[in-house]
Amino acid sequence: MYLKRGVSKVEHVIEECGDPRSIPRDLLYLADPSDEMLNAYVDVSYAFVCRIDREIVGALLMMPTRPFTMEIMNISVREPYWNQGIGRKLIQGAVKKARETGMKKVEIGTGNPGVVQMLLYQKCGFRITGVEFDYFRRCCAEKIIENGIECRDMIRMEMHLDEEMQKEG
Repeated sequence: MYLKRGVSKVEHVIEECGDPRSIPRDLLYLADPSDEMLNAYVDVSYAFVCRIDREIVGALLMMPTRPFTMEIMNISVREPYWNQGIGRKLIQGAVKKARETGMKKVEIGTGNPGVVQMLLYQKCGFRITGVEFDYFRRCCAEKIIENGIECRDMIRMEMHLDEEMQKEG
């Protein structure tokens, strides 16, 4: 296992968080730097956090978007804790919650430069379903640069929960 900046593997706890506004904004900004966008979904989201000791080092926000569909709107992990399985465990917690609430599908999107994110999402069972061209140019006041590339297009992905249950069974 590859660990960043000398952080040793430590015990982390994934839990549902009753108040999404209690999640530090600087953590949520790692995935969505826009206050306008965050404010549009933070109050209507299910929230999950990863704690190491008492510190929140990862977070996920997910909201219902259509009947039987949830969308993961934000997933963030502080850089020193990358590559420790926290993102995967946050996604697993969110998918479990979606199943428990009767959802049939979970969706997620990432910017076109988000190659690492796309790998994680596919490893978790998501499949690419489309591209929303110029999404970030339309929705964000400021240009977003990630991995040295302008974030222009939203790569849309989804997981059908009935298919995932068949794989597990």
